[in-house]
Amino acid sequence: MPTGLPHDWDLTITQAIALQAELAKRVRVAPLRPDIHTVAGVDCAVLGHAGRWQRRRESPGEGQIIAAAVLCDADTMEVLQVAHCRRVLRFPYVPGLLSFREAPAVIEAVGRLSRPPDLLMCDGQGLAHPRGLGLACHVGLWLDVPTIGVAKSRLCGRHRPLGPRRGCKVQLKHNGKIVGAVLRTRDNVKPLYISVGHHVTLDDAVTWTLRCGRGFRLPEPTRQADQAVGRLKHMR
Repeated sequence: MPTGLPHDWDLTITQAIALQAELAKRVRVAPLRPDIHTVAGVDCAVLGHAGRWQRRRESPGEGQIIAAAVLCDADTMEVLQVAHCRRVLRFPYVPGLLSFREAPAVIEAVGRLSRPPDLLMCDGQGLAHPRGLGLACHVGLWLDVPTIGVAKSRLCGRHRPLGPRRGCKVQLKHNGKIVGAVLRTRDNVKPLYISVGHHVTLDDAVTWTLRCGRGFRLPEPTRQADQAVGRLKHMR
């Protein structure tokens, strides 16, 4: 089976799990460089064969996945460019293996931007994953760009209670290791689950998630990507 990057996407579930273990060893936690001028956000969704939109569960061959990448100015959060792609689903819905289902579309959408982002935010997990390779890690490794996982829900781990104000955070731990942070990005709203994707530290990830906020729960790059996917679902 393939090892390393790039790799074949046509894998069995057993092969995908083995490859995850191999790729997880290659994730790098390192301070983000200071010259960040652009931040991109990515999101995706699944269009079922009957034309109904679902977030996850269509089987291979039964639907399509669409991904959007939105490039923003790092200082102003002005949208500089929107790119997207639509692909046939090639991998089944398997919890813990969603990157093998979603990453090909996300990678293609980012590749359609006129320039690579200095920092990439993925709507999904990074290291906060049972095997240490969520979507943000997989995409970050493939593209070799600094990447942050910005997830709306918890996949694994436990944490202490979180304060109600914006900026409150607690550690997310799994099997005794810190795998992410639970971060309140707006007063009295549900928190986000932030984790390292690649070439950043957890402090970097938290700092940039807050820095990219514009009064909403989601940081602006992934919020714009979410909205772009919402618009694209009506296009035929």
